Amino acid sequence: MGEGNGDWLRARGIGRERFAGYVAEYLATLGYTVEKTESTDPSESRVRGRLERMNPAVPPSAREISYRFYPTSGGAALVWEAPTAIPAEERGRMDRFVREMTLHLERSVATESHATAKIVRPPEPHLPWSGPAGTPA
Repeated sequence: MGEGNGDWLRARGIGRERFAGYVAEYLATLGYTVEKTESTDPSESRVRGRLERMNPAVPPSAREISYRFYPTSGGAALVWEAPTAIPAEERGRMDRFVREMTLHLERSVATESHATAKIVRPPEPHLPWSGPAGTPA
């Protein structure tokens, strides 16, 4: 996937491996068992998590979660891979989960890099369930 094509978040000033590390650490604090993999062809990182410790902040549809990271000029991009569909009754909890994760990543990256790196939202951030009436986009 090219830059701007399906990105949920981007990082400026840090590479994909480090960006993936921030996401993996955050998921672990929520109670996920995390698996992080790297590949060079294509150049990407993947983070997969399975919720092992119950957490009321995590909606049931997010018990298994996965992301893909790829390099961009000056940073990295994060693509949300799973879950791809959220039941209507869980949409509010999932939106909150996404907001809290985004805010945590923004704070963590800015703090640890002494504000030389940052998380940015692409002009048209993409989440798989953000299509009309809950259908995948």
